Amino acid sequence: MSKSLTQRISQFVRIVPTLIVRKFSNRQFLIVMAVVVGLCAGFVAILLKATVHYLQSGFSTLHNQYPWIYAAAPSLGILITIGFTKLILNNQLQKGTYHVLLAIGKKSSQLPRSEVYSHAVTSALTVGAGGSAGLESPIVQTGSAIGSNIASLFPLGYKDRTLLLACGASAGIASAFNAPIAGVLFALEVLLVDVSISSFIPLLMAGATGALLSKIALSEEILLSFKEASPFNYFNIPYYIILGILCGVASVYYIRVYLSIENLFERFSHWSLKWCLGGALLAILIYLFPPLFGEGYATIRVLSTSDAVTLFSNSPFQALFSQSSLWIGISVLLISLLKVLAVSFSINAGGNGGNFAPALTMGSALGFSYAYITNSISALSLPTSNFSLVAMAGVLTGIFHAPLTAIFLIAEITGGYDLMIPLMIVAAISTSISRYFGPHSLDDAKLIRAKALTVSYRNMQVISGLAPSDFLEKDFVTISEKSTLRELIGAIEKSKRNVFPVVDGNDRLVGIISLEEIRGIMFSTSLYDSIKVTQLMHEPTLCIDDTDDIYSIMDKFDKTDMWNIPVRSGEKYKGFMSKSTVYSKFRELSARHQ
Repeated sequence: MSKSLTQRISQFVRIVPTLIVRKFSNRQFLIVMAVVVGLCAGFVAILLKATVHYLQSGFSTLHNQYPWIYAAAPSLGILITIGFTKLILNNQLQKGTYHVLLAIGKKSSQLPRSEVYSHAVTSALTVGAGGSAGLESPIVQTGSAIGSNIASLFPLGYKDRTLLLACGASAGIASAFNAPIAGVLFALEVLLVDVSISSFIPLLMAGATGALLSKIALSEEILLSFKEASPFNYFNIPYYIILGILCGVASVYYIRVYLSIENLFERFSHWSLKWCLGGALLAILIYLFPPLFGEGYATIRVLSTSDAVTLFSNSPFQALFSQSSLWIGISVLLISLLKVLAVSFSINAGGNGGNFAPALTMGSALGFSYAYITNSISALSLPTSNFSLVAMAGVLTGIFHAPLTAIFLIAEITGGYDLMIPLMIVAAISTSISRYFGPHSLDDAKLIRAKALTVSYRNMQVISGLAPSDFLEKDFVTISEKSTLRELIGAIEKSKRNVFPVVDGNDRLVGIISLEEIRGIMFSTSLYDSIKVTQLMHEPTLCIDDTDDIYSIMDKFDKTDMWNIPVRSGEKYKGFMSKSTVYSKFRELSARHQ
Protein backbone atom coordinates (compact mmCIF):
# COMPACT_ATOMS: atom_id res chain seq x y z
CA MET A 1 0.00 0.00 0.00
CA SER A 2 2.80 2.37 0.94
CA LYS A 3 4.68 1.54 -2.24
CA SER A 4 1.56 2.12 -4.32
CA LEU A 5 0.99 5.50 -2.66
CA THR A 6 4.62 6.48 -3.31
CA GLN A 7 4.26 5.54 -6.96
CA ARG A 8 1.09 7.60 -7.27
CA ILE A 9 2.74 10.62 -5.69
CA SER A 10 5.76 10.23 -7.96
CA GLN A 11 3.51 9.95 -11.00
CA PHE A 12 1.54 13.01 -9.89
CA VAL A 13 4.74 15.04 -9.48
CA ARG A 14 5.82 14.08 -13.01
CA ILE A 15 2.44 14.91 -14.55
CA VAL A 16 1.79 18.25 -12.83
CA PRO A 17 4.50 20.26 -14.71
CA THR A 18 3.13 19.03 -18.04
CA LEU A 19 -0.42 19.97 -17.04
CA ILE A 20 0.75 23.45 -16.00
CA VAL A 21 2.52 24.00 -19.31
CA ARG A 22 -0.57 22.89 -21.23
CA LYS A 23 -2.81 25.19 -19.18
CA PHE A 24 -1.13 28.31 -20.62
CA SER A 25 0.11 29.30 -24.03
CA ASN A 26 3.87 29.20 -24.38
CA ARG A 27 4.10 32.99 -24.21
CA GLN A 28 1.91 33.23 -21.10
CA PHE A 29 3.83 30.47 -19.37
CA LEU A 30 7.22 32.10 -20.04
CA ILE A 31 6.00 35.46 -18.70
CA VAL A 32 4.71 33.86 -15.49
CA MET A 33 7.91 31.86 -15.04
CA ALA A 34 10.03 34.96 -15.73
CA VAL A 35 8.36 36.66 -12.76
CA VAL A 36 8.95 33.58 -10.58
CA VAL A 37 12.61 33.42 -11.64
CA GLY A 38 12.94 37.17 -11.10
CA LEU A 39 11.58 36.90 -7.56
CA CYS A 40 13.93 34.05 -6.64
CA ALA A 41 17.04 35.53 -8.28
CA GLY A 42 16.28 39.00 -6.95
CA PHE A 43 15.84 37.73 -3.40
CA VAL A 44 19.18 35.91 -3.45
CA ALA A 45 20.95 38.95 -4.93
CA ILE A 46 19.48 41.24 -2.26
CA LEU A 47 20.44 38.84 0.51
CA LEU A 48 23.99 38.59 -0.83
CA LYS A 49 24.42 42.36 -1.23
CA ALA A 50 23.09 43.06 2.27
CA THR A 51 25.22 40.36 3.88
CA VAL A 52 28.43 41.62 2.28
CA HIS A 53 27.59 45.24 3.09
CA TYR A 54 27.15 44.58 6.80
CA LEU A 55 30.21 42.31 6.98
CA GLN A 56 32.39 44.97 5.37
CA SER A 57 30.90 47.66 7.62
CA GLY A 58 31.93 45.58 10.63
CA PHE A 59 35.48 45.22 9.36
CA SER A 60 35.59 48.94 8.58
CA THR A 61 34.69 49.75 12.19
CA LEU A 62 37.42 47.42 13.45
CA HIS A 63 39.86 48.96 10.98
CA ASN A 64 39.60 52.32 12.71
CA GLN A 65 41.03 50.70 15.87
CA TYR A 66 43.17 47.99 14.31
CA PRO A 67 44.58 49.14 10.94
CA TRP A 68 46.04 45.69 10.28
CA ILE A 69 42.57 44.11 10.08
CA TYR A 70 42.15 45.11 6.41
CA ALA A 71 45.32 43.22 5.50
CA ALA A 72 44.50 40.07 7.50
CA ALA A 73 40.75 39.62 6.96
CA PRO A 74 40.71 38.93 3.16
CA SER A 75 43.13 36.00 3.43
CA LEU A 76 41.06 34.53 6.25
CA GLY A 77 37.88 34.89 4.21
CA ILE A 78 39.51 33.19 1.23
CA LEU A 79 40.69 30.34 3.46
CA ILE A 80 37.14 29.81 4.77
CA THR A 81 35.90 29.89 1.18
CA ILE A 82 38.39 27.16 0.25
CA GLY A 83 37.25 25.07 3.22
CA PHE A 84 33.58 25.44 2.27
CA THR A 85 34.34 24.53 -1.34
CA LYS A 86 36.25 21.39 -0.38
CA LEU A 87 34.06 20.14 2.48
CA ILE A 88 30.56 21.15 1.41
CA LEU A 89 30.81 21.44 -2.38
CA ASN A 90 33.20 18.51 -2.85
CA ASN A 91 35.59 20.85 -4.63
CA GLN A 92 33.02 21.44 -7.38
CA LEU A 93 32.83 25.20 -7.94
CA GLN A 94 32.85 26.56 -11.48
CA LYS A 95 34.01 30.16 -11.13
CA GLY A 96 33.29 32.82 -13.71
CA THR A 97 30.43 33.88 -15.95
CA TYR A 98 32.06 32.09 -18.86
CA HIS A 99 30.83 28.77 -17.42
CA VAL A 100 27.29 30.03 -18.01
CA LEU A 101 28.30 30.98 -21.55
CA LEU A 102 29.74 27.51 -22.05
CA ALA A 103 26.48 25.87 -20.91
CA ILE A 104 24.56 27.97 -23.45
CA GLY A 105 27.12 27.47 -26.21
CA LYS A 106 27.03 23.70 -25.80
CA LYS A 107 23.27 23.82 -26.40
CA SER A 108 22.23 22.59 -22.97
CA SER A 109 21.70 25.67 -20.77
CA GLN A 110 21.71 23.29 -17.82
CA LEU A 111 23.53 24.33 -14.66
CA PRO A 112 24.08 22.20 -11.53
CA ARG A 113 21.59 22.62 -8.69
CA SER A 114 24.43 23.36 -6.29
CA GLU A 115 25.07 26.64 -8.14
CA VAL A 116 21.77 27.96 -6.82
CA TYR A 117 23.55 28.58 -3.50
CA SER A 118 27.26 27.82 -3.92
CA HIS A 119 28.29 31.09 -5.59
CA ALA A 120 26.25 33.21 -3.19
CA VAL A 121 27.83 31.60 -0.12
CA THR A 122 31.43 31.53 -1.35
CA SER A 123 31.37 35.08 -2.72
CA ALA A 124 29.85 36.34 0.53
CA LEU A 125 32.72 34.73 2.44
CA THR A 126 35.36 36.13 0.07
CA VAL A 127 34.08 39.65 -0.58
CA GLY A 128 32.45 40.10 2.83
CA ALA A 129 35.86 39.61 4.46
CA GLY A 130 37.41 42.18 2.13
CA GLY A 131 38.47 40.11 -0.88
CA SER A 132 39.03 42.55 -3.73
CA ALA A 133 36.46 41.08 -6.11
CA GLY A 134 32.91 41.78 -7.25
CA LEU A 135 29.57 40.15 -6.49
CA GLU A 136 27.98 40.59 -9.90
CA SER A 137 29.51 37.51 -11.54
CA PRO A 138 28.37 35.23 -8.65
CA ILE A 139 24.96 36.94 -8.81
CA VAL A 140 24.75 36.24 -12.57
CA GLN A 141 25.77 32.60 -12.04
CA THR A 142 23.30 32.18 -9.19
CA GLY A 143 20.46 33.82 -11.11
CA SER A 144 21.26 31.77 -14.21
CA ALA A 145 21.30 28.56 -12.15
CA ILE A 146 17.93 29.47 -10.62
CA GLY A 147 16.44 30.07 -14.06
CA SER A 148 17.97 26.89 -15.49
CA ASN A 149 16.82 24.68 -12.63
CA ILE A 150 13.30 26.09 -12.53
CA ALA A 151 13.08 25.50 -16.29
CA SER A 152 14.24 21.90 -15.80
CA LEU A 153 11.12 21.20 -13.74
CA PHE A 154 9.01 21.59 -16.88
CA PRO A 155 9.08 19.99 -20.34
CA LEU A 156 10.77 22.94 -22.04
CA GLY A 157 13.09 23.02 -25.02
CA TYR A 158 16.57 24.50 -25.28
CA LYS A 159 15.44 28.00 -26.35
CA ASP A 160 12.89 28.42 -23.55
CA ARG A 161 15.34 27.03 -20.98
CA THR A 162 18.00 29.46 -22.19
CA LEU A 163 15.53 32.34 -21.98
CA LEU A 164 14.65 31.57 -18.34
CA LEU A 165 18.36 31.22 -17.57
CA ALA A 166 18.89 34.72 -19.00
CA CYS A 167 15.90 35.98 -17.01
CA GLY A 168 17.67 34.90 -13.82
CA ALA A 169 20.81 36.79 -14.81
CA SER A 170 18.78 39.85 -15.79
CA ALA A 171 16.96 39.90 -12.45
CA GLY A 172 20.24 39.47 -10.57
CA ILE A 173 21.93 42.46 -12.22
CA ALA A 174 18.74 44.54 -11.92
CA SER A 175 18.56 43.77 -8.19
CA ALA A 176 22.24 44.45 -7.54
CA PHE A 177 22.04 47.98 -8.97
CA ASN A 178 18.30 48.71 -8.97
CA ALA A 179 18.80 49.06 -12.71
CA PRO A 180 16.21 47.03 -14.68
CA ILE A 181 17.24 48.26 -18.14
CA ALA A 182 20.90 47.43 -17.49
CA GLY A 183 19.85 43.95 -16.33
CA VAL A 184 17.93 43.27 -19.52
CA LEU A 185 20.71 44.66 -21.73
CA PHE A 186 23.31 42.56 -19.91
CA ALA A 187 21.31 39.42 -20.71
CA LEU A 188 21.00 40.46 -24.35
CA GLU A 189 24.60 41.62 -24.89
CA VAL A 190 26.50 39.03 -22.84
CA LEU A 191 24.35 35.90 -22.68
CA LEU A 192 22.04 35.98 -25.69
CA VAL A 193 22.79 36.83 -29.31
CA ASP A 194 19.98 35.70 -31.59
CA VAL A 195 16.84 36.88 -29.78
CA SER A 196 13.28 37.19 -31.05
CA ILE A 197 11.06 40.13 -30.13
CA SER A 198 8.87 37.84 -28.02
CA SER A 199 11.86 37.13 -25.75
CA PHE A 200 12.01 40.75 -24.61
CA ILE A 201 8.83 40.58 -22.54
CA PRO A 202 10.01 37.78 -20.18
CA LEU A 203 13.39 39.51 -19.81
CA LEU A 204 11.68 42.82 -19.03
CA MET A 205 9.38 41.17 -16.48
CA ALA A 206 12.31 39.45 -14.77
CA GLY A 207 14.38 42.65 -14.70
CA ALA A 208 11.49 44.73 -13.40
CA THR A 209 10.74 42.15 -10.70
CA GLY A 210 14.35 42.10 -9.52
CA ALA A 211 14.62 45.90 -9.52
CA LEU A 212 11.33 46.24 -7.60
CA LEU A 213 12.57 43.88 -4.90
CA SER A 214 15.81 45.86 -4.71
CA LYS A 215 13.90 49.14 -4.42
CA ILE A 216 11.82 47.76 -1.55
CA ALA A 217 14.52 45.93 0.39
CA LEU A 218 17.82 47.79 -0.12
CA SER A 219 18.73 51.26 1.05
CA GLU A 220 20.78 53.71 -1.03
CA GLU A 221 23.63 53.03 1.39
CA ILE A 222 23.87 49.50 0.00
CA LEU A 223 23.02 50.31 -3.61
CA LEU A 224 25.45 52.12 -5.89
CA SER A 225 23.55 55.38 -6.34
CA PHE A 226 24.75 58.90 -7.22
CA LYS A 227 23.10 62.31 -7.27
CA GLU A 228 26.28 64.38 -7.54
CA ALA A 229 26.63 64.44 -11.33
CA SER A 230 27.14 67.94 -12.73
CA PRO A 231 25.35 69.18 -15.87
CA PHE A 232 27.04 68.16 -19.10
CA ASN A 233 29.20 70.87 -20.70
CA TYR A 234 29.80 70.26 -24.40
CA PHE A 235 33.06 72.27 -24.22
CA ASN A 236 34.52 69.23 -22.40
CA ILE A 237 33.96 66.84 -25.34
CA PRO A 238 37.68 66.82 -26.37
CA TYR A 239 38.60 65.72 -22.85
CA TYR A 240 35.96 62.96 -22.94
CA ILE A 241 37.48 61.74 -26.22
CA ILE A 242 40.87 61.49 -24.51
CA LEU A 243 39.17 59.73 -21.59
CA GLY A 244 37.68 57.18 -24.01
CA ILE A 245 41.17 56.39 -25.33
CA LEU A 246 42.51 56.02 -21.79
CA CYS A 247 39.62 53.70 -20.86
CA GLY A 248 40.26 51.51 -23.91
CA VAL A 249 43.96 51.20 -23.09
CA ALA A 250 43.15 50.53 -19.42
CA SER A 251 40.70 47.77 -20.44
CA VAL A 252 43.33 46.02 -22.55
CA TYR A 253 45.77 46.33 -19.64
CA TYR A 254 43.19 44.82 -17.25
CA ILE A 255 42.42 41.81 -19.47
CA ARG A 256 46.06 41.00 -20.19
CA VAL A 257 47.23 41.37 -16.59
CA TYR A 258 44.34 39.30 -15.25
CA LEU A 259 44.93 36.45 -17.71
CA SER A 260 48.70 36.55 -17.10
CA ILE A 261 48.26 36.22 -13.33
CA GLU A 262 45.74 33.43 -13.86
CA ASN A 263 48.35 31.61 -15.97
CA LEU A 264 50.93 32.12 -13.24
CA PHE A 265 48.75 30.60 -10.53
CA GLU A 266 47.85 27.61 -12.71
CA ARG A 267 51.47 26.48 -12.38
CA PHE A 268 50.90 25.75 -8.69
CA SER A 269 49.24 22.39 -8.25
CA HIS A 270 48.32 22.60 -4.55
CA TRP A 271 45.69 24.96 -3.17
CA SER A 272 47.84 25.86 -0.16
CA LEU A 273 50.59 27.33 -2.36
CA LYS A 274 48.05 29.43 -4.24
CA TRP A 275 46.48 30.65 -1.00
CA CYS A 276 49.81 31.49 0.61
CA LEU A 277 51.12 33.39 -2.41
CA GLY A 278 47.85 35.13 -3.31
CA GLY A 279 46.93 35.88 0.30
CA ALA A 280 50.35 37.36 1.09
CA LEU A 281 50.45 39.57 -2.01
CA LEU A 282 46.86 40.70 -1.40
CA ALA A 283 47.64 41.55 2.23
CA ILE A 284 50.63 43.68 1.19
CA LEU A 285 48.60 45.54 -1.44
CA ILE A 286 45.70 46.29 0.91
CA TYR A 287 48.02 47.35 3.74
CA LEU A 288 49.75 49.85 1.46
CA PHE A 289 46.55 50.87 -0.36
CA PRO A 290 43.46 50.42 1.89
CA PRO A 291 40.99 51.43 -0.92
CA LEU A 292 41.71 48.01 -2.50
CA PHE A 293 39.79 46.37 0.37
CA GLY A 294 36.50 44.85 -0.76
CA GLU A 295 34.67 45.17 -4.06
CA GLY A 296 35.41 48.89 -4.34
CA TYR A 297 32.01 50.59 -4.11
CA ALA A 298 33.04 52.52 -0.98
CA THR A 299 35.96 53.92 -2.98
CA ILE A 300 33.64 54.90 -5.84
CA ARG A 301 31.34 56.78 -3.45
CA VAL A 302 34.27 58.71 -1.98
CA LEU A 303 35.62 59.63 -5.41
CA SER A 304 32.19 60.86 -6.50
CA THR A 305 32.41 63.48 -3.72
CA SER A 306 35.97 64.53 -4.74
CA ASP A 307 37.21 63.78 -1.21
CA ALA A 308 40.02 61.45 -2.27
CA VAL A 309 42.35 62.33 0.63
CA THR A 310 40.26 60.28 3.08
CA LEU A 311 40.93 57.10 1.09
CA PHE A 312 44.50 56.94 2.41
CA SER A 313 43.86 57.90 6.05
CA ASN A 314 45.38 54.60 7.29
CA SER A 315 47.98 54.12 4.56
CA PRO A 316 51.76 54.32 5.22
CA PHE A 317 51.83 56.67 2.22
CA GLN A 318 49.26 59.10 3.66
CA ALA A 319 51.72 61.97 4.10
CA LEU A 320 53.17 61.54 0.60
CA PHE A 321 49.85 61.24 -1.19
CA SER A 322 48.22 64.22 0.53
CA GLN A 323 51.03 66.73 0.09
CA SER A 324 49.67 68.24 -3.15
CA SER A 325 46.82 68.01 -5.66
CA LEU A 326 49.11 66.33 -8.17
CA TRP A 327 50.05 63.61 -5.68
CA ILE A 328 46.40 63.02 -4.81
CA GLY A 329 45.69 62.42 -8.50
CA ILE A 330 48.70 60.09 -8.81
CA SER A 331 47.65 58.10 -5.74
CA VAL A 332 44.15 57.51 -7.16
CA LEU A 333 45.68 56.52 -10.51
CA LEU A 334 47.74 53.88 -8.65
CA ILE A 335 44.51 52.51 -7.18
CA SER A 336 43.14 52.19 -10.71
CA LEU A 337 46.21 50.32 -11.96
CA LEU A 338 46.55 48.07 -8.90
CA LYS A 339 42.90 46.99 -8.68
CA VAL A 340 43.39 44.26 -11.29
CA LEU A 341 46.27 42.83 -9.23
CA ALA A 342 44.13 42.76 -6.09
CA VAL A 343 41.19 41.03 -7.78
CA SER A 344 43.50 38.53 -9.50
CA PHE A 345 45.15 37.58 -6.21
CA SER A 346 41.75 37.32 -4.46
CA ILE A 347 40.25 34.94 -7.01
CA ASN A 348 43.32 32.87 -7.86
CA ALA A 349 44.21 32.40 -4.20
CA GLY A 350 40.96 30.44 -3.82
CA GLY A 351 38.29 33.08 -3.35
CA ASN A 352 35.18 33.54 -5.43
CA GLY A 353 34.13 36.76 -7.11
CA GLY A 354 33.98 38.56 -10.41
CA ASN A 355 35.42 41.43 -12.40
CA PHE A 356 32.31 43.60 -12.81
CA ALA A 357 32.75 45.71 -9.65
CA PRO A 358 36.56 45.91 -10.03
CA ALA A 359 36.03 47.20 -13.58
CA LEU A 360 33.76 49.94 -12.23
CA THR A 361 36.26 50.76 -9.49
CA MET A 362 39.14 50.93 -11.94
CA GLY A 363 37.12 53.20 -14.22
CA SER A 364 36.04 55.47 -11.39
CA ALA A 365 39.62 55.92 -10.17
CA LEU A 366 40.92 56.41 -13.71
CA GLY A 367 38.34 59.07 -14.57
CA PHE A 368 38.84 60.89 -11.28
CA SER A 369 42.63 60.92 -11.54
CA TYR A 370 42.52 62.08 -15.17
CA ALA A 371 40.27 65.05 -14.36
CA TYR A 372 42.04 65.83 -11.08
CA ILE A 373 45.55 65.81 -12.56
CA THR A 374 44.39 67.83 -15.56
CA ASN A 375 42.88 70.44 -13.24
CA SER A 376 45.99 70.56 -11.06
CA ILE A 377 48.37 71.27 -13.96
CA SER A 378 46.11 73.64 -15.90
CA ALA A 379 43.54 76.35 -15.45
CA LEU A 380 40.71 73.95 -16.29
CA SER A 381 37.93 72.93 -13.94
CA LEU A 382 36.78 69.54 -15.20
CA PRO A 383 33.99 67.98 -13.06
CA THR A 384 35.77 65.04 -11.40
CA SER A 385 32.50 63.33 -10.45
CA ASN A 386 31.30 63.30 -14.07
CA PHE A 387 34.60 61.99 -15.41
CA SER A 388 34.67 59.36 -12.68
CA LEU A 389 31.17 58.10 -13.58
CA VAL A 390 31.69 58.18 -17.34
CA ALA A 391 35.00 56.30 -17.07
CA MET A 392 33.21 53.56 -15.14
CA ALA A 393 31.19 52.84 -18.28
CA GLY A 394 34.29 53.14 -20.47
CA VAL A 395 36.32 50.54 -18.60
CA LEU A 396 33.33 48.24 -18.05
CA THR A 397 32.51 48.04 -21.75
CA GLY A 398 36.19 47.76 -22.68
CA ILE A 399 36.55 44.64 -20.54
CA PHE A 400 33.19 42.98 -21.24
CA HIS A 401 32.41 44.43 -24.72
CA ALA A 402 28.91 45.37 -23.58
CA PRO A 403 28.51 49.09 -24.38
CA LEU A 404 24.74 49.32 -23.96
CA THR A 405 24.86 47.66 -20.55
CA ALA A 406 27.59 50.04 -19.42
CA ILE A 407 25.88 53.16 -20.74
CA PHE A 408 22.46 52.47 -19.27
CA LEU A 409 23.86 51.17 -15.99
CA ILE A 410 25.55 54.52 -15.30
CA ALA A 411 22.49 56.40 -16.56
CA GLU A 412 20.25 54.46 -14.17
CA ILE A 413 22.44 54.70 -11.08
CA THR A 414 22.82 58.47 -11.60
CA GLY A 415 19.05 58.85 -11.85
CA GLY A 416 18.94 60.45 -15.28
CA TYR A 417 20.38 60.78 -18.76
CA ASP A 418 22.31 64.04 -18.38
CA LEU A 419 25.58 62.23 -19.12
CA MET A 420 24.26 60.24 -22.07
CA ILE A 421 26.38 62.04 -24.69
CA PRO A 422 29.76 61.62 -22.93
CA LEU A 423 28.78 58.07 -21.96
CA MET A 424 28.17 57.18 -25.61
CA ILE A 425 31.39 58.84 -26.76
CA VAL A 426 33.61 57.19 -24.16
CA ALA A 427 31.94 53.77 -24.46
CA ALA A 428 32.27 53.74 -28.25
CA ILE A 429 35.94 54.77 -28.25
CA SER A 430 36.87 52.39 -25.42
CA THR A 431 35.14 49.43 -27.04
CA SER A 432 36.78 50.11 -30.40
CA ILE A 433 40.27 50.32 -28.89
CA SER A 434 39.75 47.22 -26.76
CA ARG A 435 38.54 45.20 -29.76
CA TYR A 436 41.42 46.47 -31.89
CA PHE A 437 44.07 45.21 -29.48
CA GLY A 438 42.12 42.12 -28.40
CA PRO A 439 39.01 40.99 -30.31
CA HIS A 440 37.69 39.01 -27.34
CA SER A 441 36.18 40.20 -24.08
CA LEU A 442 37.59 38.88 -20.81
CA ASP A 443 34.92 36.16 -20.57
CA ASP A 444 35.36 35.16 -24.22
CA ALA A 445 39.14 34.99 -23.78
CA LYS A 446 38.81 32.77 -20.72
CA LEU A 447 36.30 30.52 -22.50
CA ILE A 448 38.49 30.14 -25.57
CA ARG A 449 41.57 29.36 -23.51
CA ALA A 450 39.74 26.91 -21.25
CA LYS A 451 38.27 24.92 -24.14
CA ALA A 452 41.04 25.49 -26.73
CA LEU A 453 38.48 26.87 -29.18
CA THR A 454 39.35 28.72 -32.35
CA VAL A 455 36.20 30.85 -32.21
CA SER A 456 34.68 33.02 -29.51
CA TYR A 457 31.64 32.17 -27.43
CA ARG A 458 29.60 34.91 -29.04
CA ASN A 459 30.18 33.43 -32.49
CA MET A 460 29.70 29.90 -31.19
CA GLN A 461 26.32 30.91 -29.84
CA VAL A 462 25.30 32.25 -33.23
CA ILE A 463 25.33 28.71 -34.63
CA SER A 464 24.67 26.78 -31.41
CA GLY A 465 21.12 26.03 -32.52
CA LEU A 466 22.25 24.27 -35.70
CA ALA A 467 22.24 20.48 -35.93
CA PRO A 468 24.37 18.07 -38.01
CA SER A 469 21.48 17.81 -40.49
CA ASP A 470 22.06 21.49 -41.38
CA PHE A 471 25.54 20.60 -42.69
CA LEU A 472 24.88 17.08 -43.98
CA GLU A 473 26.22 16.29 -47.44
CA LYS A 474 24.58 13.28 -49.11
CA ASP A 475 26.27 13.31 -52.53
CA PHE A 476 28.88 10.70 -51.50
CA VAL A 477 28.39 7.47 -53.45
CA THR A 478 28.12 4.44 -51.14
CA ILE A 479 29.67 1.07 -51.84
CA SER A 480 28.44 -2.28 -50.54
CA GLU A 481 30.94 -4.24 -48.48
CA LYS A 482 30.41 -7.17 -50.89
CA SER A 483 31.48 -5.14 -53.92
CA THR A 484 34.61 -5.69 -56.00
CA LEU A 485 37.17 -3.23 -57.32
CA ARG A 486 35.28 -3.20 -60.65
CA GLU A 487 32.12 -1.92 -58.96
CA LEU A 488 34.17 0.62 -57.02
CA ILE A 489 35.64 1.94 -60.32
CA GLY A 490 32.07 2.33 -61.58
CA ALA A 491 31.19 4.35 -58.50
CA ILE A 492 34.26 6.54 -58.97
CA GLU A 493 33.14 7.37 -62.51
CA LYS A 494 29.75 8.59 -61.17
CA SER A 495 31.05 10.54 -58.21
CA LYS A 496 32.59 13.98 -57.91
CA ARG A 497 34.01 13.06 -54.51
CA ASN A 498 37.27 11.32 -53.60
CA VAL A 499 35.91 9.55 -50.52
CA PHE A 500 33.59 6.53 -50.63
CA PRO A 501 31.68 5.16 -47.60
CA VAL A 502 31.35 1.36 -47.39
CA VAL A 503 28.08 0.03 -45.89
CA ASP A 504 26.65 -3.38 -45.10
CA GLY A 505 23.19 -4.71 -45.91
CA ASN A 506 21.65 -2.72 -43.06
CA ASP A 507 23.23 0.60 -44.14
CA ARG A 508 25.70 0.47 -41.28
CA LEU A 509 28.98 2.25 -41.95
CA VAL A 510 31.76 -0.36 -41.90
CA GLY A 511 34.58 1.42 -43.70
CA ILE A 512 35.85 4.25 -45.87
CA ILE A 513 37.86 4.20 -49.09
CA SER A 514 39.93 7.17 -50.21
CA LEU A 515 40.72 7.70 -53.87
CA GLU A 516 44.31 8.56 -53.01
CA GLU A 517 44.80 5.18 -51.32
CA ILE A 518 43.74 3.10 -54.36
CA ARG A 519 45.22 5.22 -57.13
CA GLY A 520 48.07 2.71 -57.55
CA ILE A 521 45.81 -0.25 -58.46
CA MET A 522 42.72 1.37 -59.98
CA PHE A 523 44.11 0.98 -63.53
CA SER A 524 45.11 -2.70 -63.08
CA THR A 525 42.13 -4.20 -64.91
CA SER A 526 43.29 -7.75 -64.15
CA LEU A 527 42.53 -7.15 -60.45
CA TYR A 528 39.04 -5.73 -60.94
CA ASP A 529 37.19 -8.94 -60.07
CA SER A 530 39.65 -10.46 -57.60
CA ILE A 531 40.06 -7.52 -55.22
CA LYS A 532 37.22 -6.97 -52.75
CA VAL A 533 36.22 -3.61 -51.31
CA THR A 534 36.84 -4.93 -47.81
CA GLN A 535 40.52 -5.32 -48.73
CA LEU A 536 40.80 -1.66 -49.69
CA MET A 537 38.77 0.08 -47.01
CA HIS A 538 39.83 1.23 -43.56
CA GLU A 539 37.62 1.60 -40.52
CA PRO A 540 36.44 5.17 -39.80
CA THR A 541 38.64 6.65 -37.09
CA LEU A 542 36.09 9.30 -36.13
CA CYS A 543 32.37 9.74 -36.65
CA ILE A 544 29.83 12.47 -35.93
CA ASP A 545 26.55 11.36 -34.37
CA ASP A 546 23.37 13.10 -35.44
CA THR A 547 22.81 13.96 -31.75
CA ASP A 548 26.09 15.94 -31.49
CA ASP A 549 25.87 19.70 -30.97
CA ILE A 550 27.84 22.15 -33.06
CA TYR A 551 30.27 22.76 -30.19
CA SER A 552 31.47 19.14 -30.13
CA ILE A 553 31.44 18.93 -33.93
CA MET A 554 33.78 21.89 -34.33
CA ASP A 555 35.90 20.52 -31.50
CA LYS A 556 36.37 17.28 -33.49
CA PHE A 557 37.49 19.19 -36.57
CA ASP A 558 39.83 21.35 -34.46
CA LYS A 559 41.55 18.37 -32.85
CA THR A 560 42.10 16.38 -36.07
CA ASP A 561 43.45 17.00 -39.56
CA MET A 562 40.32 15.48 -41.15
CA TRP A 563 38.39 17.55 -43.67
CA ASN A 564 35.51 15.08 -44.11
CA ILE A 565 33.94 13.16 -41.23
CA PRO A 566 31.12 10.61 -41.69
CA VAL A 567 27.79 11.21 -39.94
CA ARG A 568 25.70 8.38 -38.58
CA SER A 569 22.43 7.88 -36.74
CA GLY A 570 23.06 5.11 -34.28
CA GLU A 571 25.20 2.87 -36.50
CA LYS A 572 23.49 3.73 -39.79
CA TYR A 573 25.31 5.87 -42.33
CA LYS A 574 23.65 9.25 -43.06
CA GLY A 575 26.23 11.24 -45.01
CA PHE A 576 29.36 13.33 -44.51
CA MET A 577 30.17 16.66 -42.98
CA SER A 578 33.06 18.69 -44.36
CA LYS A 579 35.18 21.17 -42.44
CA SER A 580 34.96 23.73 -45.23
CA THR A 581 31.13 23.65 -45.21
CA VAL A 582 30.93 24.01 -41.42
CA TYR A 583 33.29 26.97 -41.32
CA SER A 584 31.69 28.61 -44.37
CA LYS A 585 28.31 28.40 -42.67
CA PHE A 586 29.87 29.71 -39.48
CA ARG A 587 31.40 32.72 -41.24
CA GLU A 588 28.13 33.43 -43.04
CA LEU A 589 26.04 33.46 -39.85
CA SER A 590 28.68 35.32 -37.85
CA ALA A 591 28.78 38.08 -40.46
CA ARG A 592 25.03 38.56 -40.07
CA HIS A 593 25.45 39.18 -36.33
CA GLN A 594 28.39 41.59 -36.40
